Amino acid sequence: MGTGRRDDARGGTRGRDLNSRGRGSRQEPGRQDRDRQDRPRSGPTNPQRAPRSWDRTSPRNEGRDRGPRAIEPEVPEDITGHELDRDVWTQLRTLSKDNADGVAKHLVASASVLDEDPDLALSHALHAAGRAGRVPAVREALGLVYYRRGEFADALREFRTARRLSGSDHLLPYMVDAERGLGRHERALDLAASPAARKLAEADNIELLIVVSGIRRDLDQPGAAVAVLNVPALQRASTQPWAARLFYAYADALLAAGRQAEAKKWFEKAAAADHEGETDADERLDELEGFVLVDLEAESEDGSDASNEVEDLDVTASPEDSDEAGVGDRAESAAYDALTNPFSND
Repeated sequence: MGTGRRDDARGGTRGRDLNSRGRGSRQEPGRQDRDRQDRPRSGPTNPQRAPRSWDRTSPRNEGRDRGPRAIEPEVPEDITGHELDRDVWTQLRTLSKDNADGVAKHLVASASVLDEDPDLALSHALHAAGRAGRVPAVREALGLVYYRRGEFADALREFRTARRLSGSDHLLPYMVDAERGLGRHERALDLAASPAARKLAEADNIELLIVVSGIRRDLDQPGAAVAVLNVPALQRASTQPWAARLFYAYADALLAAGRQAEAKKWFEKAAAADHEGETDADERLDELEGFVLVDLEAESEDGSDASNEVEDLDVTASPEDSDEAGVGDRAESAAYDALTNPFSND
């Protein structure tokens, strides 16, 4: 399933994949102001603890003693459930074969519609959790759907449950970002500085740094933030799966700090490393060089084809001159800077 992490790059969300470990890639979980790439590679009840089996809001209790059970969402015929990664299937083997097959299909179905129909994606994920509420990958997948929908309290609850069931800390970047999404920046920084965070695998640690850098931006600390990402991994990164996102985040931080020439260099590195289209580094480079991109498919307000009006646009206009062409001040797009202790909440 494609998960989400809230990403500050306007290139959309790229993140974990719900098909792997039952998680869901960067589709926009969080703030609705713009796609963010400083989010990991997106609840009405007490979000401070995971739901127990006796909670009325627990997925295990969906439909239990609460009237007719919700109708099971239909799974497309071409989905087999075997699209899931092996580690997810390992967890599903604790279920009966029929139940495991059904849960797997709903997980895949949820991931497949997450972008175009978040409500249906949630329905599939809730149904899977209702049938396999003790399987960590399932609760993680549900949390990622909530995360992508920007429902951070619910997402945090599910991530905590998945963490408790699995004993793994790989969801910490998402949990930190969920706290950020709830406006609890100090709590987010405390969690990012926890002993568990220091033991993360490299890829997860990179994602955590990107989130922390975004928090520093939220706190209006553009200087405290480039340093968060100026780590040894930045200099040795090349073809790693996280390299393009790290380069992009660092470039965005530099740009927010007013270091445009350096930012251009790192956007170029991000574009060269981004073979999966995870970022919009190419577009950012065009903007820095003064180009205005025009959507020829768009229609003007009066219904005429926008392509008829292209000749009237000055495609060489600089970003400062081109607000009317749709290019505003890009400085707000990101800020990444870290102080000596990037996780301090002082």
